[in-house]
Amino acid sequence: MRLEGAKHLKIAVGYELIYQFPQPTPMVMLLGVHYTRAPDILVPDVMTITPSVPRTSYRDSFGNWCTRLVAPAGRVRIASAGTVADSGLPDPIFPHAAQHAVQDLPDETLMFLLGSRYCETDELTETAWKLFGATPPGWARVQAVCDFVHHHIKFDYMKARATRTALQAYNEGTGVCRDYAHLALTFCRCLNIPARYCTGYLSDIGEPPPYSAGDFAGWFEAYLGGAWHMFDPRNNKPRQGRVLIAHGRDATDVAISTTFGPNTLESFTIWTHEAI
Repeated sequence: MRLEGAKHLKIAVGYELIYQFPQPTPMVMLLGVHYTRAPDILVPDVMTITPSVPRTSYRDSFGNWCTRLVAPAGRVRIASAGTVADSGLPDPIFPHAAQHAVQDLPDETLMFLLGSRYCETDELTETAWKLFGATPPGWARVQAVCDFVHHHIKFDYMKARATRTALQAYNEGTGVCRDYAHLALTFCRCLNIPARYCTGYLSDIGEPPPYSAGDFAGWFEAYLGGAWHMFDPRNNKPRQGRVLIAHGRDATDVAISTTFGPNTLESFTIWTHEAI
């Protein structure tokens, strides 16, 4: 269990995305640190766009902070660098968090029981109950899901595919962090546990080398005991330095960028590390 207290760790977060556009192209970007971490922001992660263009911001239906702009033709650099205070403690564990009966769930959680673009609950419900129906409900059941997914999927960045669904990840047995999260949260929904997809920064603080190339991470949250709790089936152990950017039904809702026209992403650099 995480103990609240002083924030002893400073985490540097940021990104640099370089695009080539053949024509002016509308974009929606979802890249800012989530508002729930606003009290921890020491250096704001303000987005810069080169060449400079007007932009507007809004909150989507999940509360995520989104930026709209029209990228000009040519080379466009979108970047940010910020610093976030953190306790430095590993992800919290609440082993006694109970599962709610569906009729007792808050209205706002019900959408996270349903199927979505990458999460075929109708196709995986029978499998979920065969695999996990005998596990204790609540935290232990969600952890059993994470244990299974962690061992069932082999991480392979070279086989990443933007269109891979939870069912395909289950059948193929390979994927990246988003595939682990999609499969695990789909199983949870099949078991009547609300679950939502999360994306953000995840550092290698406290982890032994070698370190993988920087990227945004995917995990999920399950609604247990009256609160949303974080689970990470890709790593399947408490980690330090996790900074949420956005959450939604699945990766569709939290895409870092949505472009409405042709483009080439020439460079993609993400960093998350302890600030000096």
